[in-house]
Amino acid sequence: MVKGLYTAYTGMVNEQKRMDILTNNLANLDTTGFKKEGSTSKAFGDILNYEIKDKSEFYLTKRLGTVNPGVRIGETYTDWNEGPFKETGNTFDLALSGNGFFNIEFTDKEGNTTTKYSRDGSFTLNVDGALVTEDGDFVLDTAGNHITIDPTHYAEVNQFGEIWQDGALAATIAVTDFENYDYLEKYGENLYNAVDGATEQDADARVISGYLEQSNVNTVSEMVNMIAIQRQYESNQKVIKTMDSSLQIACNDLGKV
Repeated sequence: MVKGLYTAYTGMVNEQKRMDILTNNLANLDTTGFKKEGSTSKAFGDILNYEIKDKSEFYLTKRLGTVNPGVRIGETYTDWNEGPFKETGNTFDLALSGNGFFNIEFTDKEGNTTTKYSRDGSFTLNVDGALVTEDGDFVLDTAGNHITIDPTHYAEVNQFGEIWQDGALAATIAVTDFENYDYLEKYGENLYNAVDGATEQDADARVISGYLEQSNVNTVSEMVNMIAIQRQYESNQKVIKTMDSSLQIACNDLGKV
């Protein structure tokens, strides 16, 4: 009977985790370049089968661990599919068509400066003519330097990320891709951080000037998932209420006989 309570409890915890991720996706519906997240879950039977077939200990007798029925929260993953483009007409609103990330110089509160990566290409020129993000972080060129041009003269950006001004090449925007996106983690402020093991490679993305990549969150799909999560959460609540009623009868009523 108590095992049934645990099974329902793990189901509620799993649905709460899914709801947290889903609401974060909806909150970033209008965030430029945002990539939605999802989560996986592992059923008791799947984990048991995996442990039984594990050959890492050369078929020696081993403990399978604590047997807890129910569901186990799996991993949180990122959907890297490209979002739709929105036309803005602004020269330094840039979208990446293909795989790759803009290189952004980020300085934290402690004064440490590192390179972060982003799909958010809503850039602008500051008073010094430096190309910066909406938060004021510098956009880097292929040499890892700040991009600075004359803000009073017309400039254009081609699909290779080259900034041309007065008929001359002023700078080339750096676009970096990675072999395995599992080595990228969300840092905050719409930036990604490359962790140990990340391997850079040439990006095949084209830079599209005058457009911004929107979030790849599908509102209808997320709302449908929200309804399903709520119903599954309520189902687990009903299981706990039923178990509670049965335990009450067993302890209070049957005990009197």
